Amino acid sequence: MFRSLLALMVTTLMTGSIIEPCPGYDEHPASNLEDRLPSAGQLVLPRPDGPPLTLTLDGPRYQVFCFVGCECPLARLYGQKLNVLADQYTDQGFDFIGVNSNQQDTLQEVGEYREQLGIQFPVVKDYDNRLADLLSAKRTPEIIIVSPDRKIVYRGRVDNQYSPGIARAAATEHDLSDALREISQGEPVSRTTTAVEGCLIGRTRKPTEGSSVTYANQVARVLERHCIECHREDEIGPFSLTDYEEAKGWAEMMVEVVDQGRMPPWHASSEHQPLLNERTMPETDKQILRQWLESGMPFGSAAELPEPQKFTQGWRLPRQPDMVIPMNKNGFNVPSQGTVEYQYFVVDPGFTEDKWVTAAEVKPGQSSVVHHSIVFIRPPDGVPFKGVGWLTAYVPGQTIPPVSDTHARRIPAGSKFVFQQHYTPNGQPENDITSVGLIFAEPENVTHELYTLMGLDQEFEIPPHDPGFQVDVSLSRLPKQGVLLSVSPHMHYRGKSFVMETVDGEGDSRVTVEVPEYDFNWQHSYLFEHPIELSQLKQINFTATFDNSEANPFNPDPTAPVTWGDQTYEEMAVAFFEIAEPRNVSFGATVPRRPGSRPKKTALDADFADEFFERFDKDRDGKIIRSEVTKAMKHFGFRQYDLNRDNEITRQELLDRGARRR
Repeated sequence: MFRSLLALMVTTLMTGSIIEPCPGYDEHPASNLEDRLPSAGQLVLPRPDGPPLTLTLDGPRYQVFCFVGCECPLARLYGQKLNVLADQYTDQGFDFIGVNSNQQDTLQEVGEYREQLGIQFPVVKDYDNRLADLLSAKRTPEIIIVSPDRKIVYRGRVDNQYSPGIARAAATEHDLSDALREISQGEPVSRTTTAVEGCLIGRTRKPTEGSSVTYANQVARVLERHCIECHREDEIGPFSLTDYEEAKGWAEMMVEVVDQGRMPPWHASSEHQPLLNERTMPETDKQILRQWLESGMPFGSAAELPEPQKFTQGWRLPRQPDMVIPMNKNGFNVPSQGTVEYQYFVVDPGFTEDKWVTAAEVKPGQSSVVHHSIVFIRPPDGVPFKGVGWLTAYVPGQTIPPVSDTHARRIPAGSKFVFQQHYTPNGQPENDITSVGLIFAEPENVTHELYTLMGLDQEFEIPPHDPGFQVDVSLSRLPKQGVLLSVSPHMHYRGKSFVMETVDGEGDSRVTVEVPEYDFNWQHSYLFEHPIELSQLKQINFTATFDNSEANPFNPDPTAPVTWGDQTYEEMAVAFFEIAEPRNVSFGATVPRRPGSRPKKTALDADFADEFFERFDKDRDGKIIRSEVTKAMKHFGFRQYDLNRDNEITRQELLDRGARRR
């Protein structure tokens, strides 16, 4: 039931778009809130863990109706806050009541939801949407406060800490708390309505007789084509769309996110290089969903249902992995709230001989708190190795690329794996043990080696309030053989757009991939339908554009200058390039640099050494120790420069390493 707080990152909500307020809502006092609600008499609503609750809108106390959904990410995140407020205001004349009006949520699931979140106030099941219709509730988590004289005195959100795609460290606007305080002090509510962001309440509708569009005949096929890759049991979608009852309950929400272009998730322009994994829904399929909703969501005939797609149980790999390696034995305890810095775990898979991997997948133990996980290969000292050591990743939007028995990634004997874990608390403590699954190839069958090149710039500084700061990066040393398979751009919350250009031997450039609206919540790997021959390329350029202005709703702090860093309130300008090269071809590491600048981004000369020490030698003692560098450098770059393994980097070691690479 509680599949994912990718719920906050990879669901129908997590697309980087702000959900429009419910119709008729605004952020100012509204005249309709002053009208007295009609007397509803007594509403007797069932509870999952006790006798039915009898509700009346007439009474001596204020009633705080909290509309929740079992699979709504925001409703889950706000559970603890609502508990705290209920405990604080119950003795001041307020009754908190949780209301589940979703037709797809069963009474048992409502009980599981309440137990999972530790909610102390009663939660009732609103069959037939009687209470939701009476109060005109539209979304979860929507809060409606009704006075003893049947007037709605507040309607809206809890606060502004959580929104689709946004998890602030703390709220800066406390709308519900302010309303409760003002009412308890006998003051008028200063802000009676706020926009509600969340899931539409799944309402019951009477099917239209003789509808030409049914779930069994058309809708199930649309969902198979576009949705159940993620929206199925044990996958990253927060709810499943593989059965009729769930699809019917989410139908209105599906139409909304499809019409707004938020689902299926895809952010690249279709005007450039054709992409193999493009996620788009044709207008004909969108119209099927709209027509089905308008006709009351009929089921149709079971004989017309499509054959269900077959998936590898628990994995997206083409078959069960040959080996599964956990990040550690005891896992990591993720707190219920707050910001968790990146965590790193080093594990020895015990390889005594080189291994060739055709496919790999990272699988979180608790997907509700894992925003992303990247597994790197750390080869033994002195072992020849191509690329940056990328093995695989679990990040929003990523898919398993096509698998070939002849294309594989080499893991040298004695290598270790480094798990980089980014955790996002989901409102309750969790313990996560993330694992990586591997499918091996027979060495004699491998004709092409897969590896990953990285282009980056770590030396930018984004000014405060800048809506369009650009960072330009160039990769000028490329393999002479093989093909470029894909590109994966990476920025954080201020990332705005990404453009990649390829430059041929004549110096002519063309846009290959354009992401006009980059979204940190969906980090796609863009796979080229026709791999690009590297022999035809002189270099690869890309431009990462950042929005550090107030207009960026995801911006943690538009008043602050921003530099490189691991955390999401910092920034990165990175692109990963997947290469397939014929075996036994020697190729040195790529040299990322800005176009037109001197090649000084790698340890090749005195300029680089000067820049390196200026950045990291904080105490200016002529040596750099691990505590002075970033976490990423500590885990992935420090050992490359610490040639004598004394846990210190000297200027001479940088120059010596540069000499070796020449």
